[in-house]
Amino acid sequence: MSRKSTRVKFENQNGQTLVGILDLPLNDVKFSALFAHCFTCGKDLKALVRLSRLMTQAGIAVLRFDFTGLNDSAGDFSETNLSTNIADVQSAVTFLSRTILPPALLVGHSLGGTALTIAANDIPSARALITIASPSSTKRLAEFLSAENPEIDTPHGGRITIGGKEFLLKQQLLENLRSHDVETALANLKLPILMFHSPQDQTLPYHWGLKMFNAAGGNKAFVTLDGSDHLLAERPEDVEFVAKIAINWAERYIKQQDFTKPQ
Repeated sequence: MSRKSTRVKFENQNGQTLVGILDLPLNDVKFSALFAHCFTCGKDLKALVRLSRLMTQAGIAVLRFDFTGLNDSAGDFSETNLSTNIADVQSAVTFLSRTILPPALLVGHSLGGTALTIAANDIPSARALITIASPSSTKRLAEFLSAENPEIDTPHGGRITIGGKEFLLKQQLLENLRSHDVETALANLKLPILMFHSPQDQTLPYHWGLKMFNAAGGNKAFVTLDGSDHLLAERPEDVEFVAKIAINWAERYIKQQDFTKPQ
């Protein structure tokens, strides 16, 4: 075993308890990373767990956590939105900074990647950003969800099944998604960004990833995950492929950080 995994808790902006897993290398730590999961997913998504552990084996300390109202974290998911996700990210940054090191690498899957893209410039310690199957526009995501169940875009909200689980989504979520301008955030991004997306992604079409790349200014890279699914679940080798490229790419921009073991 080349890592130590610890269940951790910290408070969000409303004083609710968020739960995460902190994966620490047993030997020297190169730098720390913060993971943000996809819409309605969680810290225990298999691909996210495997990716985190592969990075830890390479000497990277990783924090992955559940957003408000999902899985082990407290709160009402139907009252959350992209803005609360961004606030949760900042709470996680504060916790990681106080516990070990401020995050140098940001890694986000799907809508988690969007939250990190918008938050990135407000995280002073961040040196690089990686997104996996993230949308180029939350406005289009809002329209997609509304089309799936028009009741979502009404005052009482509506239910939708995602990944075999039923969720109540409210109009405030769609209004919040429509209020964000992801392409402007990408154009103003100060960090180097690496984007992964699959042409076979049935959840978020490939062209969304290409639009992300075109919108991003400055230092950017794009990797096509040919044959992969949205959750990186169907082929184990896809996670290993992403991890290898992500680690090598990130190490070009992130220097060794001073490391203090938690008490």
